[in-house]
Amino acid sequence: MKVVLLAGGAGTRISEESEFKPKPMIEIGGRPVLWHIMKEYSYYGFHEFIICAGYKQEYIKEWFADYFLYTNDVTFDYENGGKMTIHKGVAEPWKVTVVDTGRNTMTGGRIKRIEPYVKGETFMMTYGDGVCDVDIRDLLAFHREHKKTATLTSVVQKQEKGVLDISEVGAVRAFREKKSNDGIPINAGYMVFEPDIFEYLQDDATILEAEPMDRLAAAGELMSYRHDGFWQCMDTLLEKNKLEKLWARGNAPWKKWQ
Repeated sequence: MKVVLLAGGAGTRISEESEFKPKPMIEIGGRPVLWHIMKEYSYYGFHEFIICAGYKQEYIKEWFADYFLYTNDVTFDYENGGKMTIHKGVAEPWKVTVVDTGRNTMTGGRIKRIEPYVKGETFMMTYGDGVCDVDIRDLLAFHREHKKTATLTSVVQKQEKGVLDISEVGAVRAFREKKSNDGIPINAGYMVFEPDIFEYLQDDATILEAEPMDRLAAAGELMSYRHDGFWQCMDTLLEKNKLEKLWARGNAPWKKWQ
């Protein structure tokens, strides 16, 4: 199953670093936060990724093109024609497709643009700026059990994010984006979609968290998987530093791989 990662926004709230690179490429512990998210999914056996790039998309492509250089010891033998030798041979079992989905395209529009790459299959999707210790296998099992079009992961946070009204059985009755509420479920990403999701997406101006989510909720096609563990987005430098400290102390809850 493919995993779609939204990595195209400019990240203006963390402009101290996003001025020079896409927000998902800002590093935690010497690796882009996007890498951390991919390691999460890979731990659960999901190794094929579609990255929806936009702002400074060439940075993402170049980083993956030179992945061996960034993650291994290298010898450059200039006496023998500049021959390069990779030592250790650390590699990921990944297949990565980076798609330029446009600099100013909205979230729903980015997903719409990668429709040819998912080829009518169920797929997972999350934002490229938040880490989580959710059990992805359990999330997928929940999605398959209820047989609806979409599942999102909800967490309880005292923040202004996408606010959810959830029934006792997990059905999302309403989706409200960025209103001032406290201590109630919000959308944490880590979603699962059936191919029908593309019927709810129109063009580059489509914001996934607006009309499509509203329509899915009204149709009874949007479900919530409640996660009571760790989740943290990286919208600001303060949040980035929080994640950096957790990693440096060896106490990063999202790190389950060795």
